[in-house]
Amino acid sequence: MNSQRREALKSGGALGLFGVLVAAGLITPEVAQAAWDKAAFDAKTMDDALKALGAGKPADSKDVQINAPDIAENGAVVPVAVKSTLPGTEFIAILIEKNPSMLAASFTLPEGTAADVSTRVKMGQTSNVFALVKAGGSFYMATKEIKVTLGGCGG
Repeated sequence: MNSQRREALKSGGALGLFGVLVAAGLITPEVAQAAWDKAAFDAKTMDDALKALGAGKPADSKDVQINAPDIAENGAVVPVAVKSTLPGTEFIAILIEKNPSMLAASFTLPEGTAADVSTRVKMGQTSNVFALVKAGGSFYMATKEIKVTLGGCGG
């Protein structure tokens, strides 16, 4: 196994490691494959994005927290983390109000997974950032304004 791992890493870096994990039966391609919700990622308004995600009118919740800077000096790489303490959290999405496409990221969480995700998003300008969480069959939301001094979407 060690020589296979070494060869896989030499030939493909992260993709080689992915192949080793699949070959070892630790993950399946279906589990690792990212789901693409075209309608949600193409949505230009909050109502359209929420409709595409099946969220309707989510309730505000203090059990959903957004951890992000108040001011982002470079909108091209804004760190955003979302944590949910709601029991049975199964889905987290990050939406950015003034971006050309509102949905920046979405995560489907398998049962038993910690509801704590982080990523870097691109923001063209100062905007509200929304964390949408599905837990127990209902949707909840939190909001945080992030001020951008240098836009990341061509600004």
